[in-house]
Amino acid sequence: MKIFFMSDIHGSLHYLKKALEAFKQENAGYMVILGDHLYHGARNPLPLEYSPKEVAELLNGFAGRIISVRGNCDSEVDEMVLDFPIMAPYSTVLYNGRRLFLTHGHIYNEDRLPSLSAGDVLIYGHTHVPKAEKKGNIFIINPGTITLPKENSPNSFGVLEENVFKIKDFKGRVFKQIALS
Repeated sequence: MKIFFMSDIHGSLHYLKKALEAFKQENAGYMVILGDHLYHGARNPLPLEYSPKEVAELLNGFAGRIISVRGNCDSEVDEMVLDFPIMAPYSTVLYNGRRLFLTHGHIYNEDRLPSLSAGDVLIYGHTHVPKAEKKGNIFIINPGTITLPKENSPNSFGVLEENVFKIKDFKGRVFKQIALS
């Protein structure tokens, strides 16, 4: 099964539409959102086509296929307008015999790892900087952000299929990848 990953929407209708088009083109079974759904945050500029209400409406159309976690810009009031839960600080998914630990990154991250076993995967957002590497015996992945990239990285998302995690831009170009083996 193919899983689509995105993070840090920050209320941008423009970039969410691009991400949902990529999700459809990838023909993924599920979508993982790594937090910061609706609000842009006090440290971020207003993103292109900032429209939290319309972002919520679009995401609700995919509610049955979304696995999501809370970002530092998410709140209980945001969850009231979404048809899927977003307030858990992390989620875990079993994938081909390994645990995917899904989180936003403001609590757990590569510098503050949760309890993981050899071969497990930490997947987080928050930094707006894509990453795909192995640190010791743990895989560390950040798909970047669809909306507000940093450090000269492109707007990006991730796709996990057949034990390979690929980070892509909206033109479909893979610019980082890692085999989970």
